[in-house]
Amino acid sequence: MISIKVDIIGAGLSGLASAIVLKKENPDIQVCVHEKHETIGFNSDGRRCGEGYSLDDEWKHWIPKGDSIFNRIDDVETIVDEKTYTLHRKPNTAFMLNRQAFIRQLASEAKDLDVEIKANDEIKTPSDLQSDYIIDASGCPSVMRRKLGLKKGIIGITYQQTLEQCSHFFEHTMRIYLTADSGYYWIFPRDPKKKEVNLGMGMVIRTTRNLKQKLEQFKTKYNIKGDINYETGGLIPAGIQKPLKYKNILFVGDAGVGTFPLTGEGIYRALLSGEIAGRCIARNTVNLYPRIINDKFLKWDIAGKTMLRVNDVTSNISEQAVFFIWKRYLDWWYSFN
Repeated sequence: MISIKVDIIGAGLSGLASAIVLKKENPDIQVCVHEKHETIGFNSDGRRCGEGYSLDDEWKHWIPKGDSIFNRIDDVETIVDEKTYTLHRKPNTAFMLNRQAFIRQLASEAKDLDVEIKANDEIKTPSDLQSDYIIDASGCPSVMRRKLGLKKGIIGITYQQTLEQCSHFFEHTMRIYLTADSGYYWIFPRDPKKKEVNLGMGMVIRTTRNLKQKLEQFKTKYNIKGDINYETGGLIPAGIQKPLKYKNILFVGDAGVGTFPLTGEGIYRALLSGEIAGRCIARNTVNLYPRIINDKFLKWDIAGKTMLRVNDVTSNISEQAVFFIWKRYLDWWYSFN
């Protein structure tokens, strides 16, 4: 039997999901994960996230365990112009992660399957690798996209503070505030022991970059108090980033499927895209990868990007026009959930 070799760029959620599925599907495949940081998980990229995570039937096997979980989420509230929409989650289907520990959990599982993980090993060009397939799980901006000059989709930007002893710690409830300028705020209850929250904001990049000032204004408006112990942020891709496959390279996670354009949710998309890429390679159906990804995510991307465009147009009319559109959209969406 001819041995297949797969190189994976990035030991984050999508890269490790790919590695795990590859070895589970075919233990004879040689899998090497290249991580630019010296430590797996517990590095700056490991915290660059809101850390909210929801499980559904098709990816319920990616279950966080032990220290990977900070908090259980029972309700998700979406606020538009002081109107609140509440989604009640099924028990044990939504969590606040310790994302760094979750990455280490997956890395441990990958090593148990004989995946080779190389830390402090930065890949800069395709010529650095000699393998049958490359999985680019390097995030945004993607290593391979940048080097190969591939086009990018819609890009957003985020800024987040982690606050201890926060006045707006609601233990089992996530809150998302939609704005009138192609953005949103979030208050996610991270660590109950410290009454710690992840408080952040995301926007489409063409609108503004001064997110820290806008977040401080948001805190003042809602009288949010707390001690900042961590700050993070950066670029996020809004939706699918085409092409999903280029020659022998498959793009996963933020390098491929991106985040949900409306809310920035990306953890489950990262895990699922990594899983699909690994399965396609192991089953010799690599050319099906873009089609499968589009079947899973394209309709939601179209809905999300359409709302962003509508938001842009109506924001030139008035703030209330934007809120009216948001409410009609959420009334429709909640009628199916």
